[in-house]
Amino acid sequence: MSGLFASIDAARLACGFLPLSQMMDALAGNHVLDPFSTLISAGVTAGKNNTFYPGVTLKASTGMEIRLGDDNSVHAGSLFEAVTGNILIGSNNQFGEGGFTAKANRPGAEIRIGSHGRHLNNPALFGRCVLGDGSQILGNITVDSCTLADGGSFREDDPDLRAGLLKGSGVARNLTVARGMVIAGNGTFSADDLLPQRHFHPKA
Repeated sequence: MSGLFASIDAARLACGFLPLSQMMDALAGNHVLDPFSTLISAGVTAGKNNTFYPGVTLKASTGMEIRLGDDNSVHAGSLFEAVTGNILIGSNNQFGEGGFTAKANRPGAEIRIGSHGRHLNNPALFGRCVLGDGSQILGNITVDSCTLADGGSFREDDPDLRAGLLKGSGVARNLTVARGMVIAGNGTFSADDLLPQRHFHPKA
């Protein structure tokens, strides 16, 4: 059995990931549901009570950082990769179900995600993205250098107070979505399509 673990650790090290024991030390105080399918590198830090489902990858290149706060849920198929810029994440976010990707992998890239967000069904972030507290990305959307304003989470009763939201599928590039606003895209996302969230969720 020791030979098996040595082989697993050797493969991890060869691909830039921590051995099993070092990974579990780095994620102490968190819930790693399947250590064998969870991959993290040096440069990854996490607070407490984060839940990592099977098949999660977090990889930071030398000098880069991936940092998570507390109480995040990182579902299967989620990938975080900090190559040329940092990925900085707050607390109480949901990444997946359905997959999630964040890659800071070109010059000037950095991804900042606040707290209490919900990002489901395979969104992919690139470039310089700022996702404010409570923001949501719902759907298979490529998000390139966008800003979603702070606001209440999806649990906020008043849609005018909710954080910026993107939903649908397609490509959203260089867009800013203010509090209480949403773009529902199908193929392309445009500022011309901004709508109040109450359009979809009328106030009582």
